[in-house]
Amino acid sequence: MVQTFQHFHERKKVHTSHYDPCLYYNKLPGGEYIYLLLYVDDKLITFKSRSTIDKLKDLSSEFEMKDLSEAKKVLIIEIERDRKGGKVSLTQKRYLKKVLQKFNINDDTKSVSTPLAPHFKLKAIISPTTIVECEYMTHVPYTSAVGCLMYAMVCIRSDLSQVVSMISRYM
Repeated sequence: MVQTFQHFHERKKVHTSHYDPCLYYNKLPGGEYIYLLLYVDDKLITFKSRSTIDKLKDLSSEFEMKDLSEAKKVLIIEIERDRKGGKVSLTQKRYLKKVLQKFNINDDTKSVSTPLAPHFKLKAIISPTTIVECEYMTHVPYTSAVGCLMYAMVCIRSDLSQVVSMISRYM
C-alpha cells in the first residue's frame, strides 16, 4: 500500500501540505488547486470542475474505493453548500447538539457572542478541597466535556480556544 501510494504521489505530482499530513494538493496549469484529503479509509476531493475530479478518481485502479458522490460530511464536520451564492460552509451543529445532550444542557440555553466573558476568572481556590468534594468531582465528567470542546475547537470552532485553554487548566 505504501509503495502504491508513493507511486501515486509521484505520478500525479501531488504535494503534501506542511500544515496537515493528510492533505495533498496539486496546482493545475490554470493556477487553480485541487485538494485531496485522506484520513484512514476516507477520501475527500475538492475542486471547482467535476471533470477534473473525475480525472483524479482514476486512482480506483490503484486503491480500492467507492464513490459516495457529493460529500455531506467528513469526520463529523457537516458541509453546507449555497450554490447560488457560491459558498461552502463547515459546521458541527449536530456534533455540538449531541455534546449538549450528553452533558444534560438544554437547547434553550442562552447563547453569547463571546464564549468567555472578560470578567470570568477561574481560581484554584474554587477547586474541591475536602474528601467529600473530591469524591463528588469523580462523578463529574469534566475531562470528557473539555475533550469534546477541544475537538470542536481543533476542527472548526477556533473561537472556543480561549475558554478551552482556561478550563483545561483545572483538569
